[in-house]
Amino acid sequence: MSARTGPGPVVSPRRSLSEAGLGWIAAHGGAGATTLTRLFGGIDLGCRWPDAARAEPATVMLVGRTDAEGMRAVSRALNALREGRHPPGMRLAGLVLLADAPGRLPPVLARRIRVLRSVAPVHRVPWIPAWRLGQQPARMPKPLERLRAATGVARDGSPS
Repeated sequence: MSARTGPGPVVSPRRSLSEAGLGWIAAHGGAGATTLTRLFGGIDLGCRWPDAARAEPATVMLVGRTDAEGMRAVSRALNALREGRHPPGMRLAGLVLLADAPGRLPPVLARRIRVLRSVAPVHRVPWIPAWRLGQQPARMPKPLERLRAATGVARDGSPS
């Protein structure tokens, strides 16, 4: 099947995801995917899988908060992946869990992260007070530097 985009040659719809770039998938609303996209670049996919017709990236990071509901949403998304309910060629690079509050996690949530870690690499992002005010921290926390390295984005925001 072909699609026309106006005058000119017939354009076939794209059938595979792009090998370029990184997509950020929010496991739930308010997960932090938009913040991470602004910080590191890539494509903010919202709460959906990447779309080959839009030439969206095959490589994705799944993002969620560390509260109970956020972790349940991450688990549901991982289950969908396990069951094959994702686009062909999509690759999960890892999970990014953003702190939902300052301080240590309750033991039950910390155990849940250990379970998630058995399925995919987990990157934890600490509570960053500046983000509440729409600002960037004066100094990038080490976990964000490690996440930057994992995404393949240079310090200046360009692909490395």
